[in-house]
Amino acid sequence: MPRSDIELATLDPNVRLQGAWEGMETAEPAYNGLIEGCIAGERRSQQRMYELFYGKMMAVCLRYTKNHDQAKDILQDGFIKVYRSLKEYTNTGSLEGWIRRIMVNTAIDHFRRARHSYLLLGEDRSMEEFGDLAEQDESAEDGEAAWGDLKPADVINAMQKLTPAYRTVFNLYVFEEMTHKEIAETLDISIGTSKSNLAKAKANLKRLLAKEGQPTI
Repeated sequence: MPRSDIELATLDPNVRLQGAWEGMETAEPAYNGLIEGCIAGERRSQQRMYELFYGKMMAVCLRYTKNHDQAKDILQDGFIKVYRSLKEYTNTGSLEGWIRRIMVNTAIDHFRRARHSYLLLGEDRSMEEFGDLAEQDESAEDGEAAWGDLKPADVINAMQKLTPAYRTVFNLYVFEEMTHKEIAETLDISIGTSKSNLAKAKANLKRLLAKEGQPTI
């Protein structure tokens, strides 16, 4: 399933990112006219769709980036893909979930193309070489249930301080509900690297949130 750096992930049916939207109701009838307008290239329809989903999709992009400007770049690229791909939308699942999937894949594409991103490290190279904040022997397997007690804004702010690799693996595992095997295939890393990055991401987030006076995870 690994893809080339320049290949768009938008509609790859083999990429499992359904965790966040699987089981939702079918496409809302109220969006049918809007979808048809966007497919026809009507600027007003495109603007309306952008306004409807901007907030939720920006929140998704912020989780995958280090700042607002980078998130907005991915958001803009994602909506371009949405408009170009709407003719392929089959009304299976919610429109919001379908757009979210494109945003997530756009974020992954963005970092896969970034030659200096940590996502491009070889499978066997240690992330500790790059000065992460976590101790090598620190484990973050405990306390996962406490995530629900944190404010979303606090978690996003802390996530934006992680390295791209840690942040992306954490997002795919926690929010997109992908397995380590699926993450490894998507990012061209080993399963062990995926597990290590997740553990280090949790440890770093725990440290960052504790530093800000938030409940530890």
